[in-house]
Amino acid sequence: MYNESYEDLAVGDYELEERQALRRVAGLSTELQDVTEVEYRQLRLERVVLVGVWTGGTVVDAENSLQELKLLAETAGSQVLEGLIQRRQRPDSATYIGSGKAVELRDIVASSGADTVICDGELTPGQLRQLEEVVKVKVIDRTALILDIFAQHAKSREGKAQVELAQLSYLLPRLRGWGGNLSRQVGGRAAGGVGIGGRGPGETKIELDRRRIRERMAKLRRQIGGMSTARDTMRARRTRREVPSVAIAGYTNAGKSSLLNRLTGAGVLVEDALFATLDPTVRQSRTPDGRLFTIADTVGFVRHLPHQLVEAFRSTLEEVGDADLILHVVDGSHPDPESQLAAVREVLSDLDGVGDIPEIVVVNKADAADPVVLARLATRERHSVVVSARTGAGIDELLAVIERELPRLDREVHMLVPYDRGDLVSRAHKEGEVLSIDHTADGTILRARVPAGLFHELDRTAKPVETVL
Repeated sequence: MYNESYEDLAVGDYELEERQALRRVAGLSTELQDVTEVEYRQLRLERVVLVGVWTGGTVVDAENSLQELKLLAETAGSQVLEGLIQRRQRPDSATYIGSGKAVELRDIVASSGADTVICDGELTPGQLRQLEEVVKVKVIDRTALILDIFAQHAKSREGKAQVELAQLSYLLPRLRGWGGNLSRQVGGRAAGGVGIGGRGPGETKIELDRRRIRERMAKLRRQIGGMSTARDTMRARRTRREVPSVAIAGYTNAGKSSLLNRLTGAGVLVEDALFATLDPTVRQSRTPDGRLFTIADTVGFVRHLPHQLVEAFRSTLEEVGDADLILHVVDGSHPDPESQLAAVREVLSDLDGVGDIPEIVVVNKADAADPVVLARLATRERHSVVVSARTGAGIDELLAVIERELPRLDREVHMLVPYDRGDLVSRAHKEGEVLSIDHTADGTILRARVPAGLFHELDRTAKPVETVL
């Protein structure tokens, strides 16, 4: 029923209301008894136990990684019951945590009543199968968990196609048959030369599934290619008008959407959750001197971001590669912000041309951060600005830095523009930097720095002031 109080909600608030309106009901479950069928049902997470393998670094690093896995699981709708860390030189090739720890994990799962185990890493198909055989419940890895969150939060047609492509890429090597007889079926004549009555049904069920997945992946790649063409067209239009672009990149839940709202009033969804927003948003803003620029919010990053997602979202991440300036947002209140910076830069380094783009590190959530951590980041990251998107502190300083770092307009004009071409004066305000303006009987005397396209238009239409005075 229509609620008049919704009139005061922004665009992102509507989405937040919708997302919070649906909640899982405890105790209602139709889980299958045979854990080998997990790939053929929808991923449903309820009561989970987390397990990680600590191979390097300090125990604090291992605990931070498991804490992040807990946030991911809760974002997906789970109730986390236990968290375990196993110290090993490398993950066990059979069961990920070793046979002894797998038995111990089975006992913890049985005593806690958990129905899912989530591993803090990407497991091979063999590791998933063998660990499930020991613990007797569904086992998923970090990659499947992140893909599930992306599937929940994707809203646009392009975002849904990108997530589906990533999910299919992950699922393809992990398909299993539902019964041993399927793997023994043969097509044509059997190996023993059996004739009539010995011919099998041709492709097995798992072969049919694999072929259909490959066909669906090919179709999705064509669709995403067509969508990226439309994105390239819009980007080329902005480039042709020489409007400088700024891209916001950073770790998930660092406050990128909040910063975009603070800078532009975009009204996009803001929620204290990992990967709350996936679809890129491009908005216009202005520097303190009135110069127009576009600012794009991109998908968030996380440690060990699945390579399937990086490939599927490559067209979206190209917004970063084509930007004139990158705002690298980091959560100043996080226990280890340096690791967030390193994880994001690792992904960005795989994108073409990003290494040559100027970067400003924006340390967000200053109102909740430890001053010692802020001082450490300011010392380590010389090109940084400390802000709070929630309170607005430091935003003016950030806009001043953006104004200083954006590419300068090298075409300065001093011309008399006829009154019937007021559109050129308007474009100078929007696309350039107006230094002075004066209205005379013959037209408008404009002094401004403008992009090359507008300069040539003014050169054809307006007259140099020196020739008319």
